[in-house]
Amino acid sequence: MSPGIELLCAEMTGRILRAAFLSFTYLESTMAEQSISHESAGFSRRAVLGSALAAAGTVAAMHGPFGLPAVAAADVAAKPGKRYAMKKSINQWAFPYPDKMSIEQCLKLAKAAGFDGIELNYDLDNDLSPKSGTKEYTAIRQMADKIGIQISGICSFLFWPYPFTSHDPAKRARALELAGLIAQAAHDLGTENVLVVPGAVHIPWRTDYEPVANDLCLSRAKEAIGKLIPAAEKLKVNLNMENIFFNGFLMTPMEMNEFVDSFQSDRIHVHFDTGNIMQYQFPEHWIPILGKRIKNVHLKEFTKKGTDSSLESFRPLLDGTTNWPAVLDAFEKINYKGYLTFEYFHPYQHWPEALVYQTADSLDRMLGIK
Repeated sequence: MSPGIELLCAEMTGRILRAAFLSFTYLESTMAEQSISHESAGFSRRAVLGSALAAAGTVAAMHGPFGLPAVAAADVAAKPGKRYAMKKSINQWAFPYPDKMSIEQCLKLAKAAGFDGIELNYDLDNDLSPKSGTKEYTAIRQMADKIGIQISGICSFLFWPYPFTSHDPAKRARALELAGLIAQAAHDLGTENVLVVPGAVHIPWRTDYEPVANDLCLSRAKEAIGKLIPAAEKLKVNLNMENIFFNGFLMTPMEMNEFVDSFQSDRIHVHFDTGNIMQYQFPEHWIPILGKRIKNVHLKEFTKKGTDSSLESFRPLLDGTTNWPAVLDAFEKINYKGYLTFEYFHPYQHWPEALVYQTADSLDRMLGIK
């Protein structure tokens, strides 16, 4: 409230109270002279002062914060926007797993926050790893079913230390082995979505990766994905190619389309990541070109305000420069109704559940649920 309006309200309130007091004093004096009691007159000191305070409250309520006219809460509450038919999901990296939370706690928190699904991550040493098998994955699937949350897909960082396009034949062989294990895990967990990084010309954050010529990168990636298709068809899982930043491979939607279409398989699709192209491009431009090839989605918030090219450029949802209305409209126009999975690599150090709940609330508002 501005100082001028605050002073005016205080002055008006004071005048009302003083007038009430003087009126009451005058009435009491007159009644005393005429020997009239409060009861016979039909009023009391409490009633008069109560009426005065109510009037003062009315004056104070006429102005809200910052000098603006006060309005009811219902008037300022945001009304739900356009309703979109997509589903809410969150990647497990947003949880302090496995240091502070178990996989069961992650599932329960995602459900409690209102997510439809959760994307789990495959690594060398966690619940989803080469150390686990069908028995363990079936137990996780049953746990998720009991909690009431879907597993929206499987993701993995292992495509970076073990790229399909590496110059090292041993790493390429290990990449194929791990991809097969991830596909089996997806099948056992009851999800059809497997995120795949098909290759890289360059991996700037890995000093052990020697750059690969573009044509050689393409041929190695096609060879590897081609070898995985029979298992994907048998397991009934989709191998969804993810667009990546700074890897120098499949850097336009046209290149991605040509790559995916070359396999002529209904098990090869696109895992579209909105944040991975934000440094130099715009997701709302890619979506209509990729069209029906998009099978799964990562929502990564990104800010173009800085120059940092690391993972620190990714932000909590809505805390960036992504044109989300344009992105959501683009998804709607291609009739995408699958998962929108929030991916973030920095779980909060304190009260980590806050990030999960905040993200669910943001998605609710983006999708027109709230």
